[in-house]
Amino acid sequence: MALIEMSGVTKKYRRSTTALRNLNLSIQQGEFVYLVGPSGAGKSSLIRLLYREEKLSSGRLKVGEFNLNKLKRRQIPILRRSIGVVFQDYKLLPTKTVYENVAFAMQVIGAKRRHIKKRVPEVLELVGLKHKMRSFLTQLSGGEQQRVAIARAIVNNPKLLIADEPTGNLDPEIAWEIMHLLERINLQGTTVLMATHNSQIVNTLRHRVIEIEAGSVIRDEEKGEYGYHD
Repeated sequence: MALIEMSGVTKKYRRSTTALRNLNLSIQQGEFVYLVGPSGAGKSSLIRLLYREEKLSSGRLKVGEFNLNKLKRRQIPILRRSIGVVFQDYKLLPTKTVYENVAFAMQVIGAKRRHIKKRVPEVLELVGLKHKMRSFLTQLSGGEQQRVAIARAIVNNPKLLIADEPTGNLDPEIAWEIMHLLERINLQGTTVLMATHNSQIVNTLRHRVIEIEAGSVIRDEEKGEYGYHD
């Protein structure tokens, strides 16, 4: 079953800049998909449409059971519960501990305290940080902070995990650790959509590749290569 369905999706900004042109895409539940293309190609615009950071200008877009054309403002938080997002710069809460950062994502959706106390250690164990649960972010490396961000993104069991350049700020060795973690999460049934400029990762850990250039899909390939040159 398709988790993401796009039909004729176009996104225009003011001053007539068109970020996305007539996109037609279908991504199935459980897929791992790389989104590649030069900076400014439209990858970030596409990602922001999916979790309703921005509205599409025309076309049809469905994420799970949500029709984003007709989504009311009060439904946006419900949509976002089914989506986890990981950013290049982590976007963590600097004054809180590892545990508190992950627990926060459950608190905002009204999860019971008992459930939070059980679930947060489980997820931190999955990302290999259970032993640092009480640490503050200043005590963590960049790779560890990214693992906290991933734990926070998956703590509510999202159907979709969006990773926007998740290895962009990391050393190569740490980047591979993050990739193997994302693959483990995908094997548990979560759909992973990852925007990346890392050709080595894409060419080594083969998955579907969607290439965007000037707001259009120019290639969609199973177990594809990175393809273009920066």
